[in-house]
Amino acid sequence: MKATTKLRELLGGDGIVAAPGAYDCLTARIIEREGFPAVYMTGAGTSISRIGYPDLGLATASEMLANAGAIAASVGVPVIADADTGYGDVLNVQRTVRQYEQAGVAAMHLEDQAFPKRCGHLDDKQVVPADDMVRKIRAAVEARTDDDFVIIARTDALAVTGWDDTMRRAEAYVRAGADMLFVEAIRTPEQAEALPGMFGVPLVYNYVETGKSPLLPVDELSRMGYKLVIYPVSALLTVTRVVTDVVRALRIEGSTAHLVDDHMVSLVECFEVAGLTHMLATDARFAGAEA
Repeated sequence: MKATTKLRELLGGDGIVAAPGAYDCLTARIIEREGFPAVYMTGAGTSISRIGYPDLGLATASEMLANAGAIAASVGVPVIADADTGYGDVLNVQRTVRQYEQAGVAAMHLEDQAFPKRCGHLDDKQVVPADDMVRKIRAAVEARTDDDFVIIARTDALAVTGWDDTMRRAEAYVRAGADMLFVEAIRTPEQAEALPGMFGVPLVYNYVETGKSPLLPVDELSRMGYKLVIYPVSALLTVTRVVTDVVRALRIEGSTAHLVDDHMVSLVECFEVAGLTHMLATDARFAGAEA
């Protein structure tokens, strides 16, 4: 089954789809290995891990696409990918859609921030006129060659122009053909409760530790009616702390031996995340075959 079709089936089923955020192939493999049905490619994580910059719109389309393609190729579950603002106007958006499809991504989200965009949980964002975003969504829908490829419209207007404008934008984006809605930086449980069911399409909830939105449990989000919850920076924030602690210990104590048992997997365990046993078995099978 195609990844796009698999994701459509997941979203059409009961309950909610939880998709932890991966910033590289290792984190994507871990997420799949732990039994999650989908992976979310985080734009913030891509920016920090691949080019060493904060999420301020500095990652280019080609850099985001390369990471999305690598992650999609490394796992068997659907990948939902951040596509920022589409990297330009309608022609750029159409190219982005085609390239994300070709890379094996199952869904992508476009946002209505003005360029240069920034992380949705930072202050001082700006949004483009709603009509500009409507044109981008229409262009994205027209560009896809796989009808199961999911187009998610994200609006950052809540923190910029307020609730009423956010509602108007959401309705306009659905009319333009968006398959799902993503209202960024929801501020209260009451706002979160009010949104599902209002627009006739499934909603995404963005669970960002230390961000603007309430950290609602997945069961509660499912009860409210959300169909997808993403955890874009859970792994990223944790790895930043853990690696900092490890290299600090190495600098101060001159050794990491005391961390091995409680803080590290073995080298073989690490390789197993990427399929060591299966790949060695394949190599051995071909080594024993006749030329």
